[in-house]
Amino acid sequence: MSIKKISKEQPSSFEFNKKNLDKAKKIIKNYPDEKQQSAVMPLLYLAQKQNDNWIPLVAMKYIAKFLKMPYIKVYEVATFYTMYNLSPVGKYFFQICTTTPCMIRGAYDIVNTCKEKISNKENQLSKDKTCSWIEVECLGACINAPMMQINDDYYEDLNKEKTEKIINQIQNGEKPIPGSYRGRKNSEPENNRKTLLNIKNA
Repeated sequence: MSIKKISKEQPSSFEFNKKNLDKAKKIIKNYPDEKQQSAVMPLLYLAQKQNDNWIPLVAMKYIAKFLKMPYIKVYEVATFYTMYNLSPVGKYFFQICTTTPCMIRGAYDIVNTCKEKISNKENQLSKDKTCSWIEVECLGACINAPMMQINDDYYEDLNKEKTEKIINQIQNGEKPIPGSYRGRKNSEPENNRKTLLNIKNA
């Protein structure tokens, strides 16, 4: 696992656009008046989505003022959770699971493909600045190992060739289809289902 680093290059300002400002206000309404600071996590994620997949320091300060809480508390949350990126990761952020189930089914073939096709090191932007990759712990799709997450989508049942195809599509401006790359539906067993075959619509 790599260590999270805060980008040395920081924008001078940040604020939610109109669409995300409306979303933020709706999110806050889900919390009691005295507990609205609990909205810090979804607001950080909203800021990350708006700012090309990463959260600058000015966004943390903006959220702190928005929620009327100390900036250091927002900073603590953003630096603690791995789902928040504190430096640019590109438009397409590849997260490759290398926990045991994925590892024994070829996760490092995916890692090596990312090294070849995107960048030689984790957290290093590709030459065109559109992609980066990182190794992560379990993403909860063990049955469909090996797998990786690109932004919000899961790509499962991969190998070197299928990973290369996905990366090539992205680099060509295409949208690869998420899901299993062996044709499985959800997490069904290999070679189709073995139980509940006589139940309609099961």
